Amino acid sequence: MSEGAGGLRLKVHGLDCAEEVASLRREVGPVVGGEDRLSFDVLGGTMTVEAPTPAGAIIAAVARTGMRAEVVRESRPANGLQLHDDRRERNLLTLLSGLFAIAGFTTHALLAGGPLQALGREGLGHSHAVPLVAISLYALGIVGGMRFVIRKAWHSAVRLRPDMNLLMTVAVLGAIALGEWFEAASVAFLFALSLALEAWSVGRARRAVAALFDLSPQSARLKLPTGEESRPIETVPVGSIFILQPGERVPLDGVVVAGSSAINQAPITGESVPVLKEPGTDVFAGSINGDGALEVRTTRPAGDTTLAKIIRLVRDAQSKRGNAEQWVDRFARRYTPTVIVLALAFALVPPLLSMGSWSVWFYRSLVLLVIACPCALVISTPVSIVAALASAARAGVLVKGGLFLEIPARLKAIAFDKTGTVTEGRMEVASVVPLNGHTEYELIERAVALEGRSTHPLARAIVAYAHEKGIHSTPADAVVLLPGKGATGRIDGREFWLGSHRYLEERGQEETAVHELIGRLSGYGSSVVVVGNERHLCGVIALADRPRPQTQQVLEDLRQLGLERLTLLTGDNQGTADAVGRAFRFDEVRAELLPHDKVKAVSEMVARYGTVAMIGDGVNDAPAMATATLGIAMGAAGSDAAIETADVALMSDDLSRLPWLIGHSRRTVAIMRENITFALLVKLVFVVLAFAGRATLWSAIAADMGASLVVILNALRLLRTDSTNPAPTA
Repeated sequence: MSEGAGGLRLKVHGLDCAEEVASLRREVGPVVGGEDRLSFDVLGGTMTVEAPTPAGAIIAAVARTGMRAEVVRESRPANGLQLHDDRRERNLLTLLSGLFAIAGFTTHALLAGGPLQALGREGLGHSHAVPLVAISLYALGIVGGMRFVIRKAWHSAVRLRPDMNLLMTVAVLGAIALGEWFEAASVAFLFALSLALEAWSVGRARRAVAALFDLSPQSARLKLPTGEESRPIETVPVGSIFILQPGERVPLDGVVVAGSSAINQAPITGESVPVLKEPGTDVFAGSINGDGALEVRTTRPAGDTTLAKIIRLVRDAQSKRGNAEQWVDRFARRYTPTVIVLALAFALVPPLLSMGSWSVWFYRSLVLLVIACPCALVISTPVSIVAALASAARAGVLVKGGLFLEIPARLKAIAFDKTGTVTEGRMEVASVVPLNGHTEYELIERAVALEGRSTHPLARAIVAYAHEKGIHSTPADAVVLLPGKGATGRIDGREFWLGSHRYLEERGQEETAVHELIGRLSGYGSSVVVVGNERHLCGVIALADRPRPQTQQVLEDLRQLGLERLTLLTGDNQGTADAVGRAFRFDEVRAELLPHDKVKAVSEMVARYGTVAMIGDGVNDAPAMATATLGIAMGAAGSDAAIETADVALMSDDLSRLPWLIGHSRRTVAIMRENITFALLVKLVFVVLAFAGRATLWSAIAADMGASLVVILNALRLLRTDSTNPAPTA
């Protein structure tokens, strides 16, 4: 049973669009303690409940909406996204509805003397009785078309929460009451066809995501003392060794222990060029091996791989609705009751004012109900969001919801972390300057003793340099880390410290000559680490970080996209920061920042520019990223913390994904606006035509179906977005 940390997950039969989601929120929300306890996967047709509520109570609440739910039971996390069980039945009934409607019309036309006599109010047949055999065929078509509608409409009426199913049911029943059987059958069939198209559009997006993520093999070839053995990936324990042959997909996350090969990581990171993998490097499930054979040690179970996390996040992202989607939802809640009141006014007021017969205006009110169906409107944004999320994931950009998909389109400023974002984050020792009689060996030895166990990039670079030089050191005792400053510890019974230029100044041990030395080294773009004790300075170590080759072009692309402010935020020294700032022409450079200083800087940017993004490594920059309007993690593949922290995760170290994301967001917002505007305009035109008596039931539903098809196809264009374009225009 899918319970526990991920909540109770239920398969909801009939969940295909935002209209059903809205109904479920209204009905199930009060049962589980609020709508915020619910999340929906329209692609998978599932609902997740994050509340300790009995499954029976939830299933009963779902049943009150006219849908059916059951608890999902999974033996392992699914890599694909399942189709609805009732899809085939729905399509079959829609087909039969159309066939019976055509058969009824043909029979009617033959018995009544021609097609015009069978067209109802558009033709000549409204003065003639409809033959019984034609009525029977029409009725069968109506039943087939309304099979999945009438139940939801009944629950909608009982709960006094009108929706589009109720509107269509009233229209069909009203047409039958007027004897307009052809119109009733046409409305039933075309509405069923509209719902089928809507379900098809969701299925189209579902298949796109499934094709994107159904990548991991179901078994792995393990290397055992007794030989090789193939096992299902869910049974492979962490730490096992599996063999990867040329051309095979990687079944599990792991680290290479033997062999060398270029691996295509595009399904995970969006990188277009294969990445060389050697012993000690990570590989990700779903990647494709090149020409070499590899032996890989697993580092995660099947349900916890980077690929599995991406699948879950893309599924969960659909529940985080963007501003446009929330607006449509709020609009639809008020829109449907308003339409019913307006239709009643259509049916009652004109006849009371002697402007026409009761039957004429009753018919026109039915036309209004049909064209006012919000189907095209409510589908206009969810399909766009789902398609855009899938396209972004294919490009190696993991967006955690529609809300975060819309924000990049409005960005005015971006704050960049330096190390690992603007630069490669692989620091190298550039120069070593011993002081006060110390040797290079002694200086490096003491630095490694203080920071040998640290994961900071500067510490790792010094340790790597020590290995190259054959310098060995015993870890210091009583080591105390000073966040943003350095570290202190005891070596051979004596107190030593290591830190930044700023920490040196705080200690009051800086000399004029040393100040000038550090100034020169920093001016060349190097980060400086100072080592000393209570009596004097032992020396200075300068480290350099190579800028990413694409950084210059990315910043230029961002300026062309209209970004007003590009700011560099770093804890590095001012000289190094200024050198990087000059090289890339940042609008502003802030250096020697502690984590709370970065938060303050981002807060000031938000106050000034409104919509601001912070891009960093997703761990050290987490507070600043949380303060920004949009937090973006750089190079998040394989990093649990980065994926969980940020609103958007760039899965590779490719900074060019940032301008691509902004362009993709602008395209998505533009398409949603086009869809909403088009859907509302079509309805406005037909409201006028209905009042003037120039529209019929079947033409109204045909127009609504056409509008639904247009917005669906327009939204699905986002699936074809060019993920290789580094600098899309707005």
